[in-house]
Amino acid sequence: MPMFPHRLTDSRAFAIARALIEGFDRHYRLFSQTNLEAKARFERADWHGQQLAQRERIAFYDKRVDEAAERLQREFAAGSLPMEIWQQVKLHYIGLLIDHKQPELAETFFNSVTTKILHRNYFQNDFIFVRPAVATEYIESDDPTRPTYRAYYPHEAGWRECWLALIRDFDLQLPFEDLQRDIDDVTAELARVAGEFRPRANFQIQVLSGLFFRNKGAYVVGKIINGFQETPFALPILHGGGGRGLVIDTVLHGEDDLLMLFSYARAYFMVHMEVPSAYVAFLRTLMPRKPRAELYSALGLQKQGKNSFYRDFLYHLQHSTDKFRIAPGIKGMVMLVFDLPSFPYVFKVIKDYYPPQKDTSREQIQGKYYLVKTHDRVGRMADTLEYSVVAFPRERFEDELIEELRTFCPSVLEISDRDGDGRTEVIIKHVYIERRMIPLNIYLHEAAPEQMGRAVVEYGNAIKDLVAANIFPGDMLWKNFGITRHGKVVFYDYDEIEYVTDCNFRRVPEPRNEEEEMSGEIWYAVGPKDVFPETFGPFLLGDPSVREVFMAHHADLLDPAFWQGHKARILAGHVHDVFPYEPSRRFAVRRRAAARGAALQLDPALPDDESVRAEPAEQKAA
Repeated sequence: MPMFPHRLTDSRAFAIARALIEGFDRHYRLFSQTNLEAKARFERADWHGQQLAQRERIAFYDKRVDEAAERLQREFAAGSLPMEIWQQVKLHYIGLLIDHKQPELAETFFNSVTTKILHRNYFQNDFIFVRPAVATEYIESDDPTRPTYRAYYPHEAGWRECWLALIRDFDLQLPFEDLQRDIDDVTAELARVAGEFRPRANFQIQVLSGLFFRNKGAYVVGKIINGFQETPFALPILHGGGGRGLVIDTVLHGEDDLLMLFSYARAYFMVHMEVPSAYVAFLRTLMPRKPRAELYSALGLQKQGKNSFYRDFLYHLQHSTDKFRIAPGIKGMVMLVFDLPSFPYVFKVIKDYYPPQKDTSREQIQGKYYLVKTHDRVGRMADTLEYSVVAFPRERFEDELIEELRTFCPSVLEISDRDGDGRTEVIIKHVYIERRMIPLNIYLHEAAPEQMGRAVVEYGNAIKDLVAANIFPGDMLWKNFGITRHGKVVFYDYDEIEYVTDCNFRRVPEPRNEEEEMSGEIWYAVGPKDVFPETFGPFLLGDPSVREVFMAHHADLLDPAFWQGHKARILAGHVHDVFPYEPSRRFAVRRRAAARGAALQLDPALPDDESVRAEPAEQKAA
């Protein structure tokens, strides 16, 4: 391995390092400004503006990388500099990260810019940041008014008073509908699930200083510490009905609730934070099973998430011996999918050839995956990590998988000894990586009747959530959906998705004569964006037990009117509510149910209230 020079001898090296850090600082300044403005957008209920900001923010990083690479080429002819100078650049860059508030993000930016400029033969451990060079522990904000988290002490101010102060310290510019009522609901729910909080040593509430904005909600995220007991929690703050003010919608508590809130199947949060590593460290105390990579991504730092994931992946390869294989399940027509049994992710490569019924291209498929990246995934579409030029050890691949790659993906496959050290590598030029789930068709085949019923209901809920978010899945077969360990159904095959608003949902025309009625072929004209929901049944409901459950809960999915109604609402500008929790947990729903129960005691003949029995389709848990 080449050694670093003992002296920093080239004057260009420091100038290049300085230009790189300036490029990163510009990126994070713009990123932070967008997050800071999320509060004002929330307060004025600018939901379309929030969605636009979410989409645009995803493109920020690549734009700043391109700008920095162009500057280095223009000012320093960086692509032609020898490795000795680049080694000096890295050492100067490390020095500039001392006392920096986002050193780990800046290291990733360095990798992104330099690998864009240089040939991949330069990518060696002593040149790019394969491992972090600067520790992130105990970095704190310079602004004393915005520490990473704030602490409140119930034994000093009182239990309810602490919660009131906690909410008021976020300085929301809209009044609450009834904050005292909401705090009573929060404290009663916490007492129900965790018991009465009898003060012990170290009794405090800690909350992150930034609100977490997503969809139409703002979330307070923190934990209650009482002796050795810690209770993670999150408070969703929404606009109440009728413009009467803000409400605390419910209280989420415990690790599982927080894992659902920060799920990889959801859109990224917008949160203003000076020290991201401190936020990730705090969140890890709430969700110790959540990988750092997924937390960085959830905070909108998806490039850092990718970098952290890749480090975890390399570490796993060093400590495992099993081989990559063709993933179990039905093979896809468009994607070749493989996995490593000991690693909870799958690797998806776009094939070079597709059957005639798949009228698509590599560029179109990549466009679909980018659409999912920038869209609100509402808890129903798995996030993907996209990589270019990934090297794997050849000895870790089963021969059958290599043959599949050679047959279906030759344009993205390279097998070589690129470093000349005798170690053969499999280099895949473009790959998507997703969380592994149990394919729904396999789950249904093996499930007990009760499990099957829940999964079919969840499948329909997943489609309705996607429709509410303006996504038509395209291929709705069971094999394109997976089930998570929390029992949630998530869609993961994106090559045929479309916006609902781009589709034309039609009824199958009545046959005009006996010849058309008896024809085995489609006798009516079908446009490229035409969809006939009545035809879903034969493909999905061949199993009588599945059909019975589906028709009992989701028969409306076979009716064009359902789809047309949602399309009309979206075109009219309506933004649906998306809740990362069951509607029955909403305080307003519970209050209505309690009032309903009291009314029934007075008048048992009172007609049923649908708003209490079942939430609208767009409000089903995501």
